[in-house]
Parts: sequence; C-alpha cells; structure tokens
Amino acid sequence: MPVPAITPALVEIAGFAGIGRKVLAVNGVDRQSHWENVYRTKSDREVSWFEESPALSLDLIRATGVDHKAALIDIGGGASRLVDVLLDDGFEDISVLDLSEAALATSQARLGVRGATVDWLLADVTSWQPPRAYDVWHDRAVFHFLTSQEDRAAYAACASKGVRAGGHLIIGTFALDGPERCSGLPVMRHDAASIGAVLGSAFTQVESRRHDHRTPAGSTQRFQFSRFTRNK
Repeated sequence: MPVPAITPALVEIAGFAGIGRKVLAVNGVDRQSHWENVYRTKSDREVSWFEESPALSLDLIRATGVDHKAALIDIGGGASRLVDVLLDDGFEDISVLDLSEAALATSQARLGVRGATVDWLLADVTSWQPPRAYDVWHDRAVFHFLTSQEDRAAYAACASKGVRAGGHLIIGTFALDGPERCSGLPVMRHDAASIGAVLGSAFTQVESRRHDHRTPAGSTQRFQFSRFTRNK
C-alpha cells in the first residue's frame, strides 16, 4: 500500500519531523518499527481490528455526558475511523496519538481538509508526556499490547497526568476469552478488574461492556470495554 503524503503542516524539533501542532519523541524503536511496517504494507481495511463504524466507542464517549467542546484524545487511533465519527458528531477538540507515522498519514489523507483541526500526535504512550489534561481518553486495543509490568505502569502514569480530575477514561482490550496474539505479537487479555488494578486509586470504574468484533476476514474477536472516571 502506498503511504499517503504527510500534510505540509510539519514542524521539526532537534531534527525530528512530526505531524500537526505538537511534536513528540518516540521511544521503543522496535515497537514503532513493527507498527510502521504494518501500516506501510497493509491498507487499514486489511488489518484485523478495522472497524468501518466504531459505534461502541462513540456510544461510550457519549455516555460520559461531555459536550462537543470537550477535549478528547484517541490513543493508538492513527488509522481509526473514530476521528471521522467524532467530527461528524460535532466534537471540536480532538487529538489522535499513534506511534506509526504511516497510520496517522492514512487518516490525514482520508479526512483531507476536515483533519486540519485535529492534533496529530506521533508518540509512544508509554514515554509520552501529555501537554494537557483531556476530558476523555479513549483507547481501543493499545493497552492489551503492553505485556510488561513496566509498560503498563508507564501507561497508568501517563493516563493519570493526561485525564483531568473528573474526566473519563475508556479502554478496550481483548477480553479474558479473546485472542492471545494479534498482528504477530503476544497480548495480555483483560477485564475491568485487571485494568483497574493497573490504574490504581486514581480512577474509579463506571461500567464494562462485552463486544464481539467481526474482523474483515470474518472471524470473531471478543473484546471488553471499560469506562472509568478520574478521581478528584
């Protein structure tokens, strides 16, 4: 798959080019290389996690009760259609973070001028320093790739900084009876309790939902989505 050209709105810091209004360093070169290769060799519709319409994610975001001026961030949402439906729904302050430049470029090319208001963030969430606190943090299928305790702890610390007091955290992962591997990598399956244990006392669980995702190849992957609030 040819990778769409990055839009001209590029900034360089210390020789590193990034997308959008913020430029962030990326750690974990091997992890980044893996996902860069995935999105440079496959179209977004060929990957098992592709969703034409991320209806459950949008429903969970709406369930938080935030208004359209709320600051939302989609973690690992590089090529996801979630940003499209959020824009369609009228949300005005959207950020998308991914460690694959090719994934971000895919969404930029798809959205065209509609994506000009989005903050496109090139970063690894386990080393990222959030520049602001968001009202809603959404993650579909990043957290379950964090198989080391160190990475999960780093993620929790980042989320604690990146979600405002009273804000909302939504994490979707493979369920306990879901796949054990994805994209050639091992995963750690979760339920709300195991995610809550990693997040610690900074967050309180609100709800958890089961979801059967139908892949483009026709198989079923069992997910769970858990919603938390950031304690004040």
